[in-house]
Amino acid sequence: MNFFPSRTLAFYMAKMLTLRTLAVLALLVLVLQALDLLGESGRILAQEGNGQGELWTYVTLRAPQLVARFLPFAVLLGTIVTAATLNQNSEVISMKAGGLSAHQILAPLIITSMLVAIISFLFNETVVAPATARLSAWEKVEYGPIPAASNVRTNVWVRDGSNLVNAKTVIGRGTDVVLRDVTIYDRSSNGLRSLMEGKEATFTGSSWTMTGVTQFNVLTGTEEQKDSIIVGDTLRPDQFTLANVNAEGLSFWQLRSAIAELKEAGRPTMGLEASFWHKISGPLSAVLMPLLGAVAAFGLARSGQLFVRAVLGMALGFAYFVADNFSLAMGTIGAYPPILAAWAPFFLFFLIGETVLIRTEE
Repeated sequence: MNFFPSRTLAFYMAKMLTLRTLAVLALLVLVLQALDLLGESGRILAQEGNGQGELWTYVTLRAPQLVARFLPFAVLLGTIVTAATLNQNSEVISMKAGGLSAHQILAPLIITSMLVAIISFLFNETVVAPATARLSAWEKVEYGPIPAASNVRTNVWVRDGSNLVNAKTVIGRGTDVVLRDVTIYDRSSNGLRSLMEGKEATFTGSSWTMTGVTQFNVLTGTEEQKDSIIVGDTLRPDQFTLANVNAEGLSFWQLRSAIAELKEAGRPTMGLEASFWHKISGPLSAVLMPLLGAVAAFGLARSGQLFVRAVLGMALGFAYFVADNFSLAMGTIGAYPPILAAWAPFFLFFLIGETVLIRTEE
């Protein structure tokens, strides 16, 4: 039952996996970031006043997303390279000759991947979620000036009966919501009667006070300006704050709070609940990678099957990612229960990996 009979061997294998994972991750992020920047640089530079600084800003906001998304891929490839190297150099044979089982050989790799999963979760919470929220807000304003507030939503549309309300910027939550650059389309019988624009609107408890108002009457063709006006006595603040909840742009606890608010407002939350649980199962998928890629570590290298085993380990890993994305998509549309959508692929491929390992080596 001693899974770490040799501390030196455990640190040796953990170091191998860590260095190879970081190398693969750096290569993936570098290549994908360069390709992504080539596709977006035209749109960024098309905005007047944008230059090299804005390109670097985009890189700093986009790179954390790439790191979070491809870290499990990097652990998988790092595991396969590590396992193949140990097999090729007959180090696995030496370990097995010393009395180590397949699970004992893999134990240092699994512990290392657990640490990677914890770091990945913390990185997602502190870096990825804020960067995603800021990048999403920046994209919605066509790479113009980035809103300074962290709890900003941009270009929010709300339906109020037959009328449409558009707020270019929504700041705050609850009753402290502030709408900026507001446009109200007063419609009747599918026709536009008037257009009302205001600089800012604040919630007063039962209605909204909009300031800097310009009202254009479509029927008469006249325009009228007012300092302030009371509007939207049927509009609720949560219609603006919960209109577009981006799960990737919220941390674990922020998403939990948003789901609670949506439930209180009587709105469906199954898709967000699946994303909520996936914030745990996603980083934890790194723990599966040593188990799925371990098939490359065993078998005789001289048999000529090392390449086949490496490909099999890679196929198992990529099959997991396909199943995980499919399950999450089913959970998002409500076809799967949220917990099942987030956790079913993890436990399924854990059992597959254990079955392959036990059948072939134990």
